[in-house]
Amino acid sequence: MMEIEKEALPLAVVVMGVSGCGKSSVGAGIAARNGMRFVEGDQLHPAANVEKMAQGIPLTDTDRLPWLDQIGVEIKIAQRASQGLVISCSALKRSYRDRLRQAAGGRLAFVFLEGSRELMLSRMQARQGHFMPASLLDSQLQTLEPPTGEAGVVTVAIDMALDDIVALACEGLKGVAIKGGFDAE
Repeated sequence: MMEIEKEALPLAVVVMGVSGCGKSSVGAGIAARNGMRFVEGDQLHPAANVEKMAQGIPLTDTDRLPWLDQIGVEIKIAQRASQGLVISCSALKRSYRDRLRQAAGGRLAFVFLEGSRELMLSRMQARQGHFMPASLLDSQLQTLEPPTGEAGVVTVAIDMALDDIVALACEGLKGVAIKGGFDAE
């Protein structure tokens, strides 16, 4: 699998989707293949958000905004340093993605990981030590506004091996970067 061409690479890539889709694993894989830094977006949540989710309470837009803004700060820091960044973030709504695009000055691509509820639920039930309970999957699916038709988005199905998902994401990002599709609309 060919790496993303460095000169065509968007400086920031958000790996997005609902809980259990593999954002962290795929994001780390994309970053490793392309010599970019990976940031686990869940680690940027305010403590109150983590506590709320751990109790099985879905986050509201108001809860998510400070988190999205912190992700935007990470993107800006990487851009100022001319460093590539891959960051995981559910980015469930178009308004959230637009907020991140604005923070990135338009130089942002998204990898949307999509799959069946059953597959994501089984992954969530199998993982150990994560604050997000499987009971919140349905609220995330209800909140999700798929990025269909949005510029700079690569959609990858998650019903295959991790290496294949990462390879398809990298290939798609190469196409997005070459076409300039990561620019803000």
